[in-house]
Amino acid sequence: MGLPRSAPPPPPPQPPRFLLGFVVLLVVVSSLAPPSAARFVVEKNSLAVTSPDKIKGNYDSAIGNFGIPQYGGSMAGAVTYPEKNRKGCKEFSEFDISFKSKPGMLPKFVLVDRGDCFFALKVWNAQKAGASAVLVADDIEERLITMDSPEEDGSTAKYIENITIPSALIEKSFGETLKKAISSGDMVNVNLDWREAVPHPDDRVEYELWTNSNDECGVKCDMLMEFVKDFKGAAQILEKGGYTLFTPHYITWYCPQAFTLSKQCKSQCINHGRYCAPDPEQDFSSGYDGKDVVLENLRQLCLFRVANESKKPWLWWDYVTDFQIRCPMKEKKYNQECADGVIRSLGLDLKKIEKCMGDPNADSDNPVLKEEQNAQVGKGSRGDVTILPTLVVNNRQYRGKLAKGAVLKAICAGFEETTEPSVCLSDDVETNECLDNNGGCWQDKTANVTVTACKDTFRGRVCECPLVDGVQFKGDGYTTCEASGPGRCKINNGGCWNDSQNGQSYSACLDFGNSKCQCPRGFKGDGVKTCEDIDECKEKKACQCPECSCKNTWGSYECTCSGDLLYIRDHDTCISKSSTETKSAWAAVWVIVIGLAMAGGGGYLVYKYRLRSYMDSEIRAIMAQYMPLDSQAEVPNHVNEVHA
Repeated sequence: MGLPRSAPPPPPPQPPRFLLGFVVLLVVVSSLAPPSAARFVVEKNSLAVTSPDKIKGNYDSAIGNFGIPQYGGSMAGAVTYPEKNRKGCKEFSEFDISFKSKPGMLPKFVLVDRGDCFFALKVWNAQKAGASAVLVADDIEERLITMDSPEEDGSTAKYIENITIPSALIEKSFGETLKKAISSGDMVNVNLDWREAVPHPDDRVEYELWTNSNDECGVKCDMLMEFVKDFKGAAQILEKGGYTLFTPHYITWYCPQAFTLSKQCKSQCINHGRYCAPDPEQDFSSGYDGKDVVLENLRQLCLFRVANESKKPWLWWDYVTDFQIRCPMKEKKYNQECADGVIRSLGLDLKKIEKCMGDPNADSDNPVLKEEQNAQVGKGSRGDVTILPTLVVNNRQYRGKLAKGAVLKAICAGFEETTEPSVCLSDDVETNECLDNNGGCWQDKTANVTVTACKDTFRGRVCECPLVDGVQFKGDGYTTCEASGPGRCKINNGGCWNDSQNGQSYSACLDFGNSKCQCPRGFKGDGVKTCEDIDECKEKKACQCPECSCKNTWGSYECTCSGDLLYIRDHDTCISKSSTETKSAWAAVWVIVIGLAMAGGGGYLVYKYRLRSYMDSEIRAIMAQYMPLDSQAEVPNHVNEVHA
């Protein structure tokens, strides 16, 4: 639906040979029911022209399947039809055209013609030029269709995800009426009304999300996973409060009877071709098979049923987000073992889920998947579900951007007036999920400080190994987190063994080195759970001399010698105490003698030096009285100067 009518579609690419046999497998879901029952319902909103009077009235318009429709609200604006770039396939800035409204003026609704480029590109170009909404006039007379976004690739994804204004397709005749009024100089004002786009029969909204566990389908899968992560917090608030009734669904196909024994069907289907999914990598010879996807889809359906029986249906959101993080295909973890680990972390009954899944090899219907295939067929006003992802609110298919704010607005539009929960009336949708079972994340209750991997964010809780007192924990955040780096031993001994007895304490934690946990000297074990005392006496690691007597202690040993012998630990030998004492006494005597001799010699040298200095000074004084020294000036005679 995103392709322009006037531009012929490109020729379909030729599939690789290994895909040719699988083309038959991808049976359109409409073939699951009689042709008369298969249909696609176009969701409409009301467009009311308020001026000029000659065209005043209500007209139908089909809500675009991108952007953000104003579910539950309305918007007034003035319609403008550009003189250039009327199909909107080029940027309006190239023609110096702007649709930005001045203060006090009505927002501008841009009318563009269908053709030549994707619907989404027309809306994007108009949004960049300042438009508040876009009306696309059909180019032939036909029943209204839903404007869909094109298959996203590197170029289209850049603008599709950023479209925030609403858009709608209008009939050709109505488009011509608007153009004629604008060209004659009339002011064309309209109201877009989405208040009836979603019915609101009671004070509880029922909504469905048709999704898929495959995470290798490109941009669509990435978009879906981001939405689930973002919306999880709000969804769980609504569900826990009893405001909504949520049901997840999964699309499967069946393999035609003639091909059930083919290699393609066997690799893509379970229950003998009854329930199939395309190969994730589109390569039958490598990677995961379609049946792997079907099995995980079935597991997620059964998990929802078991959680619902436990009065905790919101755990489905936790499982889906955790599974995508912990068990991605790219890391080759998309398997039952990884899934079981996630289920255990959420405290759900694994055996009940396995019983619900049944035998995938049985040549019989699976009740759960059979019910899903029946649900794909449109009933009432909903229409068939043929694309992924699809959101259905109060039995109406949601049209618009799969984003938290837009979807929340659509769900809240489904409540009767005055019955909306507070989450609908406020932007605050945060809740601390870590308070309930620690969010299913890893935690250490034995630590000397509180250590948990659960972190509450505006997107819901995340399981991420923490940083505690400067010590970084590492692991997957769900089942394991280990302290690492310097200082890790102060946090619960780094997860290593430690014990105390009789005032002695030992730890197997090492802050540095290659080994994180290593039993200390005197112990043996893995260093994590056990370190057992080594009996050095039995293992002949100490006290090997003939005179030695060994006694084992916790973490060490004591060695004594017989008689008057003294044990020297460093040499593992015994020596006589008396000889040691004698040697020590003589050593002390010699130290004293040498000390006295050195003191006497020093005193004598000082005495000689001082005596000589005294003698020299006396001699110099006597000689100075009889003859002057060279260094002294003559003493003048002052006798005749007294009476001058």
